Amino acid sequence: MRTLIAFTKKEYMEQVRSRKLLVLGIIFLILGLMNPLVAKLMPKIMEGMADQLAESGLTVGEIKVTALNSWEQFFKNISTGLIAFVLLESGLFTREYQSGTLVLSLTKGLKRYKVVLAKIFVLLTLWTAFFWMTFIITYVYNDFYWDNSEASHLLFSGICWWLFGAWVISIMVLVSTVSKSGSSVLLGTGGIVFFIYLLGMIPKVEKYLEIKLTEGLKLVNGQSVVSDYVPALIITLIVSDVFFIASIFIFNKKSI
Repeated sequence: MRTLIAFTKKEYMEQVRSRKLLVLGIIFLILGLMNPLVAKLMPKIMEGMADQLAESGLTVGEIKVTALNSWEQFFKNISTGLIAFVLLESGLFTREYQSGTLVLSLTKGLKRYKVVLAKIFVLLTLWTAFFWMTFIITYVYNDFYWDNSEASHLLFSGICWWLFGAWVISIMVLVSTVSKSGSSVLLGTGGIVFFIYLLGMIPKVEKYLEIKLTEGLKLVNGQSVVSDYVPALIITLIVSDVFFIASIFIFNKKSI
């Protein structure tokens, strides 16, 4: 247990030293502030474009902005945060393969499964902290400017999107145990997510797929109900756990 804690601390310190923690913090902070800001400025933006639109035969009427407009921005922008997270963290394993630092840790008695557990723990805690920071910032500003009660199932929709991010992380960890470069991790992770996205176009299977959890805006707008997301929620939990466990088994047998 002592070695696991020590290695986890080392991972967090590496996040600080490499400035990934700072960069991700800034990105997710900006995203949280942008959501209500863009919604608040939308009427003025449209007013500024009124003359140009009028020349095209379009007229701009009165635009009423509510908290729903800001939450719409949240669900659009949070995917940018997840992409940034994957881009910055894709080399969490592969850099150590290339530098040989893992060999040193393992020869000192660190168990292989502890390496994977520590990295999973670090990735999930960082994703959790940054995601909910953005969510809370958006919620607070929305409550200040408008009224969050207009949005339905906010917490549940947030949990769904957070779990989708955790699933993407489980893919990234799994691919990292079999890949030797950060670019391979990005291609593998992106390829799997894109494949699931394509499968989501099939109506009969869409409700069971992980990509369903990103449709939080429909929940917030009242266009869907919680029960619509339960199958995808359960499957995503199971698949993520399977991927994490598989990562441990693969890494135990990996030649480093």
